[in-house]
Amino acid sequence: MIKILHNMISSILPDLLPVIIIITVIACSLRIAYLIKHHQKLVLYKDLYALIFILYILCLFEIVTFQDVNYGTSNYIPFKEIFRYNFGSRLFVKNIVGNILMFLPYGYFVSDFLKPKKVWITLMLTILVSTTIEIVQLNIGRTFDIDDIILNAIGGIIGYLLYVGISSITNKLPEALKKDSVINFIVVIIILIILIYASNLNIMNFFS
Repeated sequence: MIKILHNMISSILPDLLPVIIIITVIACSLRIAYLIKHHQKLVLYKDLYALIFILYILCLFEIVTFQDVNYGTSNYIPFKEIFRYNFGSRLFVKNIVGNILMFLPYGYFVSDFLKPKKVWITLMLTILVSTTIEIVQLNIGRTFDIDDIILNAIGGIIGYLLYVGISSITNKLPEALKKDSVINFIVVIIILIILIYASNLNIMNFFS
C-alpha cells in the first residue's frame, strides 16, 4: 500500500509543480516586500505555514478539476463505491485512501484557525467544501460521488484529531522549545527532509 501511495504522489507532483513554483514565487515576493516596507521581522515557520495553506488550496483545486480519464457515472448511493475496491489494491489506495488524505490537511488547517472545542464545526465545513466540489465536478464533465464526500469528511475528522493531538503535545512542551528560533530550526530540518524525499521522486525531471 505504501508503494502504491508513493507512486501516486510521484505521478501527481509533476503536474502540480508549475502551480507550486508560480504561487510560491508570487506569495514569497509579496510577503518579503511587505516585511521590508513595514520593517517587520520574518518568522519563518508562521509565514511558511501560511504559504503551505495557500499551496494546499491551489493544489486541491488543480486535482479536483483536472480531467484526465473517463469517470463513468455519478453515484448517489452511500458506500456503493467504497466497498467496490479490494483492500490494499491500487484503486483502493487511489480512491479511498487518496480521498481521505486529500482532506486531512483541510481538517487540520480549519481546526487550527478556528480552534473549535468540538469536531462538528470542522466536519460541517469539510462536508460543505466537499459537496461544493462534487457539484462543480458534475458540471465540468466529471461525476458526482456521494462516497467522495463521506471519505473527505473522514479526512476532515482525522485532520481535527491530528490538530487536537499536536496541540496537546505542544501545550506541554517547555517554554524554551516554543521560541521562534527553535521552531524555525525544526522547520528547516523538516524542509530538508522533504526536499530529500522529493528528489527521490525525481520531480526535477519536469525541467528536463
